[in-house]
Amino acid sequence: MTTNREEKIVGALQNGLKILRYLAATPAPVGVSRIARDLNINSSTCFNLLKTLVYEDLIHFDENTKTYTSALGIVELAKGALEQKSYIRMIHPHLEEISALHRVTVTLWHLNTENRAVLVDRVDSESAIRVHMSIGQRLPAYVGAFGRMIAAYSNISTAELRSRFSDLRWDAPPKFEQYNAEVLEAREKGFAVDNSHFSVGVLTVASAILDSNRRPLMAISAVGIGAQFNPETIENLGIDLRDRTKEISTSLSGGMQRQPL
Repeated sequence: MTTNREEKIVGALQNGLKILRYLAATPAPVGVSRIARDLNINSSTCFNLLKTLVYEDLIHFDENTKTYTSALGIVELAKGALEQKSYIRMIHPHLEEISALHRVTVTLWHLNTENRAVLVDRVDSESAIRVHMSIGQRLPAYVGAFGRMIAAYSNISTAELRSRFSDLRWDAPPKFEQYNAEVLEAREKGFAVDNSHFSVGVLTVASAILDSNRRPLMAISAVGIGAQFNPETIENLGIDLRDRTKEISTSLSGGMQRQPL
């Protein structure tokens, strides 16, 4: 089935973004008539969009000259994306080392809302048989090994966790009592394990990166074929992840805020 891409585009939002890009690229203040003409936007629509952008502090309106320029609100929007990329660059060497030492694919997940996590970085294992995941992939925040870590530090009630657990999809779902016990264990040990529950035959070990209030921001998850592991290699991998995420959390504490992707 084909999808008409145009049906998904919100015209008002698209025009608002055109205005922001236009003003960012224009060195001198500009009036509404010129903006509307240059961007081929209806004058009345353009004026209303400009008023909204001024209200949101994304652009500045000069009462004396009746012109518009970019405002510092744009910087605040960009700051989150720039910070996130710098954090990913800082964390990436850890992913490479974990992958090389333990022969696993290593993924970095960013908690972008209360219920979703997005894959923002990855280092693939050099093993002949390996698990591959795509950057940008989104998963429910409480699923798998990293989900147990997020649950361990989210300070939600057992009743709320049970409700969220009931909405998760697993290949071989554990009982909630088992899952909840593993969440509590993850908080004690600093890492969590999922063996064939989320995906049959796949084992994941994860640890969370926390903010200064010990709330989850990111998680590093190592992924491999379950048959490649034994209790000792799982424990060693978990301890390595725990120690690295603790180091990263300490480095980022106070400097990292939750940012949407």
